[in-house]
Amino acid sequence: MPTIIVIGYREDLDRALRSRDLDPYYLIQEPTNPPRNRRFARVTDMEDAQEVLRAVLAAGIAEPAGALSVHEMGVFTAAFLRQQLRLPGNADPKGTLYFRDKCLQKSALPPDIRRARCRHVPPGTPFRELADELGEPFVVKPANGAGALRTGVVRTPEEYARALEPLSGASDVQAVAESHVAAPEIYLDGVWDGGALRWSSLTRYHASPLSAVQGGVLAAHLMDERRHPDLFREARALAERVLASLEAPDCVFHMEFFAVEQGLMFGECAIRLPGALSPQAAHSTFGIDLFDAEISLALGEKPHVPLGDRPPERFHGYVLLRRPRQGELTQGDFERHFPFDMIEYSASPEVPAGPYGSVGRALVSERDEWKLRELIADIVRFNETGGAGKAWLPESAESPA
Repeated sequence: MPTIIVIGYREDLDRALRSRDLDPYYLIQEPTNPPRNRRFARVTDMEDAQEVLRAVLAAGIAEPAGALSVHEMGVFTAAFLRQQLRLPGNADPKGTLYFRDKCLQKSALPPDIRRARCRHVPPGTPFRELADELGEPFVVKPANGAGALRTGVVRTPEEYARALEPLSGASDVQAVAESHVAAPEIYLDGVWDGGALRWSSLTRYHASPLSAVQGGVLAAHLMDERRHPDLFREARALAERVLASLEAPDCVFHMEFFAVEQGLMFGECAIRLPGALSPQAAHSTFGIDLFDAEISLALGEKPHVPLGDRPPERFHGYVLLRRPRQGELTQGDFERHFPFDMIEYSASPEVPAGPYGSVGRALVSERDEWKLRELIADIVRFNETGGAGKAWLPESAESPA
């Protein structure tokens, strides 16, 4: 069974690797622990390419078939491993940095592509300098962060100091500040191959990921192109320009936009699998297997993408369930009130919270996108309030106001 090097561990990707008769060798960092029957080595930091390469060499893996990363934090290291071990797939660490450092990424785009103003924040940069340059409020986050983690909207010098606390260090390129964009967020997941967009889907967040970091519930649903034809055309055209401008390698990508009054504004782009249950929602709706596409690219193969323009029978969305703000909920409480395609939820206080404070996850679907949007809104409200609200009783498929 061929060995493939995997940076990070993800259970759903592990199943996909096993179904391809591949033997994964994992490079993990705390607190991740793969199952006991998986081969792995621990590293302090998966972004430390030297440490990860030393761990791989120490493992004595004979002729690995490929390398890939589960997380955005490992995409540079995966490219470095491919370069050093002469493995297939993207082996350009320098080019990969333009999909990690948000300031490098935005500065490399053509000037007519709308995006937030962005700059690195060296230690000692005063609040007023950034406020005058970027406007108030502004956003502070890691330059090479993932999602909305350690991201803060800054309105005062005190909030600025708190936002920098988890980023404390002597690096001039560790943190970035951006102008704040107050607009709904959507994202395009896709497959870029041979310099062209081979497949894509458009997804709308229920609320911004930043709100989930601050205690809200992260949820999203796939959108229906028949309802939003102009938005889909604009998103694909913008994605093609961004990926071509950044000289993207063949990849599975995740690109975020802000829906402002003038159209779509570019947010940021990652060259890795989308997070949460986005791959499962895409597979259930469109029949595409993004895990398999990621594996194929790591092996130097052409990714398989579905053909045809037949509309999906059902649209899917997901919710990362949290402990409620007050009261208690069980999985049975959710199941008695709502229809789920899949739900996992733990009420035990001993279960540590995962990304975005989640202690569970759910996949839901409806034939109509607006019904799906309403269903997710009701589940989120039920979760946040500890069970307040009514059971799901869908009525019409009319667009919400």
